[in-house]
Amino acid sequence: MKKPFGFVVIDKPVGLTSHDCVNRLRKVFGIKKVGHSGTLDPLVTGVLPIAIGNATRLISYLQGSKAYKGIIQLGATTNTDDMQGEIIKSRNWPLMSEDDINSLLEKFRGELLQKPPIFSSVHIKGERAYKKARKGEKFDLIPKKVIINKLKLISWSQDKGELLIDVDCSTGTYIRSLARDIGNKIGCGGYLKSLRRTKAYDFNESHSIILPEKLDFYPEGNKPKVLTPNVFFKHLSSFELISEEEIISWRSGRKISFQSNIKRLNIGKKNKIEANSSHNQNILVLDNKKQILGIANLDESYDIKPKVVFNAIG
Repeated sequence: MKKPFGFVVIDKPVGLTSHDCVNRLRKVFGIKKVGHSGTLDPLVTGVLPIAIGNATRLISYLQGSKAYKGIIQLGATTNTDDMQGEIIKSRNWPLMSEDDINSLLEKFRGELLQKPPIFSSVHIKGERAYKKARKGEKFDLIPKKVIINKLKLISWSQDKGELLIDVDCSTGTYIRSLARDIGNKIGCGGYLKSLRRTKAYDFNESHSIILPEKLDFYPEGNKPKVLTPNVFFKHLSSFELISEEEIISWRSGRKISFQSNIKRLNIGKKNKIEANSSHNQNILVLDNKKQILGIANLDESYDIKPKVVFNAIG
């Protein structure tokens, strides 16, 4: 029986960790090799891509931004920067129009330095920040560069002090920190009241399914659909092995040279560069049926050097 190979995109429900979802799919598919592509906090819902089988080895090669819809509650600051934390300061929010808010949000668009929440998984001398915070330790986190590609105000409730926003941002951006910083900029404080992820890399809500509640949620032979990985790696250039000899060499871990025919390299759609400058890049290696055989590195001599090799799909 062919082993599953690809991605299942879960619409993560509130209250579960990303690891809970992984464990559920391990039981559904009856395999251990299952992994998620980025943690969602228990209170956050939405798009959670989960790699099945050997596709777990492709997770680190995913690329792209993430998108969210969330509510920022103005007028209070919490120690976790979201509604789970303790309120440490409260103030009245000012009278503002949507034009006022959009003018302020402009300061948070583009590239900026962002300090992670103290209750986060950032490492500090080998220990997670949230563990130190739980013990009451005092420490400071170094701001890091993030990119806010889009920050759109969907609605503003003056009565409730709630901002409903749509955000597209670089991986590693904390929406909790964004909520905190927007509240601080307004001068009344703020925290993230609710959040839903609508996109992760090239996975979006249209790809997602409901997480199985029971093992018999999917009858035998009717497991969740596993999405073929290829479509989610269009940012990578690709190289097709055209002979059995090349495939044997590839699966033996030997490099493959194609310097006599550079046109065999298909430049990735999000990586439009000249072929003769396509050095030191990750390359998707395919067979003649477009099945993924692994990931390679293209060196300056136009040699394909194996990095991830699948001897068999699944």
